[in-house]
Amino acid sequence: MIKVLIYEDDPSFRETLSILVNGTEGYELKGAWENCNNIDQHIRKHQPDVVLMDINMPGTNGLQGLSIIRGYNPDINVLMLTVFDDNEKIFQAICNGASGYLLKKTAPSKIIEAIQEVYNGGAPITSTIAKKILQMFPKTPARSSEADKLSAREQEILQLLMKGYSYKMIAPELKITLETVRTHIKRIYEKLHVHSASEAIAKIFPDRRL
Repeated sequence: MIKVLIYEDDPSFRETLSILVNGTEGYELKGAWENCNNIDQHIRKHQPDVVLMDINMPGTNGLQGLSIIRGYNPDINVLMLTVFDDNEKIFQAICNGASGYLLKKTAPSKIIEAIQEVYNGGAPITSTIAKKILQMFPKTPARSSEADKLSAREQEILQLLMKGYSYKMIAPELKITLETVRTHIKRIYEKLHVHSASEAIAKIFPDRRL
């Protein structure tokens, strides 16, 4: 069972997400709240696998909540789900260690798929968000010296992740198995000392244009 927590201030959308998670086999909703005021207690008590997190909430907001989670356990997957698609919010979420980024208008089936994907180590990003992320970087982004730690294949995979490719999309694109993709990404994380694709991208390409 994939244990899920939800933080969403819109009661109607929070209820929709709760019903969606609870009604899907293999998923278990451990709790849903309107903000992140007590998120440290929630995380310790429920030990979630994936957290669905809105950004703009009263009290402790999603970006602050994300930082609290990362300080407690960097291995917890946090999927940002928001109406915001502006560069500043995206970049803040990436820097804070978001595992994926979806818009609220994403179809329910795609949200469930994204939870599964991020649980399996992927970095789900909608095409709209992927485009925004690419716009944050120069046309020819300046690489940091960290890039020299990666093999040509690992850099190629990181570039595809930047474009919003999922693990399943990368495998046929590079004509390798899904398990090989996972192995490469695990090595990328180990070499760069990061816990998510977004952190790896930010570390390899430090220059960006907001």
